Amino acid sequence: MYKIETEAKGLVSHGVNACAGCGLELVFRNVVQTLGEDTVVIIPPGCAALFSGIDNVTNMKIAGYQCNLENTAASAAGVRAGLDAQGNTHTTVLAFAGDGATADIGLQSLSGIMERGDRVLYVCYDNEAYMNTGIQGSSATPYGANTTTTPAGKPTYKKDLLKIAIAHHIPYAAACSVANLPDLVKKVKKAQNVDGPALLHVHTPCPTGWAYPPAKSIEVCRMAIETGAWVLYEYENGRITVNRRVKELRPIRDYLSLQGRFKKMTEADMEVLQRETAARYRELLASEG
Repeated sequence: MYKIETEAKGLVSHGVNACAGCGLELVFRNVVQTLGEDTVVIIPPGCAALFSGIDNVTNMKIAGYQCNLENTAASAAGVRAGLDAQGNTHTTVLAFAGDGATADIGLQSLSGIMERGDRVLYVCYDNEAYMNTGIQGSSATPYGANTTTTPAGKPTYKKDLLKIAIAHHIPYAAACSVANLPDLVKKVKKAQNVDGPALLHVHTPCPTGWAYPPAKSIEVCRMAIETGAWVLYEYENGRITVNRRVKELRPIRDYLSLQGRFKKMTEADMEVLQRETAARYRELLASEG
């Protein structure tokens, strides 16, 4: 059985003030545990700011600082350049940001590090909205999802962050999920060792914003994989590999029905999302290799 060993290393303290059932804490602890103490982390405002802390209080025992919302990647690039100038090529520079700070306001600086080839490991924990500031919709919010800015359900599809990264021809990019932590750890290790930028896009459940019981976080994310709403795959040196192939996708309804944020979706909406989800999954399978 997989076992989290962060406590033994003591790199993240107990008592993080995250919501009950929050997937972010699992993501952060496993990423930091895997990278080790020779890591500098850059965190923008958002849910993950719980770890970087306020004033002189922090939950981390690794170096790092909290940047502005829009410049996570640019800040990480500056740290990387400073370390390289000192001859330090061994320290990992980790950018750790949510979907709003990545796919929306931070996309320009993220594109910059990918285009330049900066050796930065960028982790986007995707809870599919601006959860820290009131559950506003982001470009990563799925079609039909209810947020405070899309009260009738989002009318557009989720932005495909990994496709954007792949278009930059970076060495490594991967989709991960808290429902498969061994897969996440394996991909963190790969990303840490590439010569250039790497992006990990992690499906990160939010009971508060997705409106489901906190104890159901892993179940919800597993169902996302079984229905094709979230696909575990990686892009490595120009090749795409689907890491978890589903022989027959379950109906998208099985995933949507677990969450209150999709309660306003009509039958027609579900059919639209079912077709789009199946088409995207077939496209990924066809692009393997």
